Amino acid sequence: KGRYKLLRKAYERSEISQNPDFVRFQQEQAHWLGDYALFMAVKDRFGGIPWTEWAEDIRLRWQNALDYYREEMYFEIEFQEYMQFKFRQQWMALKSYANEKGIQIIGDIPIYVAMDSADTWAHPELFQLDEENVPVAVAGCPPDGFSATGQLWGNPLYRWGYHKETGYQWWISRLAYVFRLYDVVRIDHFRGFEAYWAVPFGEETAINGTWKHGPKEDLFLAIEKALGKNLPIIAEDLGVITPEVEKLRDQFHFPGMKVLQFAFESTEESTFLPHQFTTTNCVCYTGTHDNDTSAGWYQTASEYSRDKVRRYMNTDASSIHFDFIRTCLGSIAAYAVFPLQDVLGVGKEGRMNCPGVADGNWAWRYQKEALSDSLAEALCSVTRLYGR
Repeated sequence: KGRYKLLRKAYERSEISQNPDFVRFQQEQAHWLGDYALFMAVKDRFGGIPWTEWAEDIRLRWQNALDYYREEMYFEIEFQEYMQFKFRQQWMALKSYANEKGIQIIGDIPIYVAMDSADTWAHPELFQLDEENVPVAVAGCPPDGFSATGQLWGNPLYRWGYHKETGYQWWISRLAYVFRLYDVVRIDHFRGFEAYWAVPFGEETAINGTWKHGPKEDLFLAIEKALGKNLPIIAEDLGVITPEVEKLRDQFHFPGMKVLQFAFESTEESTFLPHQFTTTNCVCYTGTHDNDTSAGWYQTASEYSRDKVRRYMNTDASSIHFDFIRTCLGSIAAYAVFPLQDVLGVGKEGRMNCPGVADGNWAWRYQKEALSDSLAEALCSVTRLYGR
């Protein structure tokens, strides 16, 4: 909140409307910026409630209401645009600095957007909504070994037939923008492009959903035609993956994900074990933002899993976090990724995110003093050892 007040003061002193770079930013990003800024300004005016609970005229985007709010809230809207402009400036400066140091940035986008978002409010035709903009069906995943009732995410589903009619322009614009923000993009829930789990709106669990066909290769062929081949995409292909999903991933040469923690949770032979990797075109992770840290996972794992880890990695587990990193780097995967928590050996207190839990996530921070020269030398040594 304190930062918000300072940003507002900076905006009021900026005379931003006279800045040619800002005007150019408005013009270049007109396909999303105006709707987003209006959405955020109106949302603030209504006390932050979901747009589905706004007054009918603005909820359904009647033209007279849009005209009224755009005039009435001109400065609030421009303030939202100003914040996006400043973020873009600062982010691109950071990205340029990283790239100059030989560092690439991997970004992440979810396959779905939130119901309470500028996307669904501004473009309800893109989603499976009725004439009152109420979802017909929502996203989730079916029951599996982890959840007897599946996962009910609640995101609005895409009206893929309409996207096809537009040449998938919304998706092309979305990816074109994030390709400028990041060097590589990880797309969450990649399997949803092949087939997605649709749950009737109003259901309390995901049990009664059904599989529906996604756009499959048609979407990515359109993206390639617009943005070029060899797209810098990582496919998040975790969960129950079918041969059809693997075929779609491999058709466009997208590297999939191998998470080491998953390799030791089953009594069966796992495709996440490095000796089972069948291609170099994959990314080996010690764990992701949705997992516990490696040390935290080991502390709470079954004795079977801990024993399997010790024997597989030939270790006494005294530095289990580094054992995971070394195993990850030593795999044939083209890319190896591990969170800073694993570099530092942080336990479960460093877990970044618990899926399905709304509060208490993304709160972990490191102290600058923790990044020691000895730690850098150890990482450098093991990186060179495995030729990475």
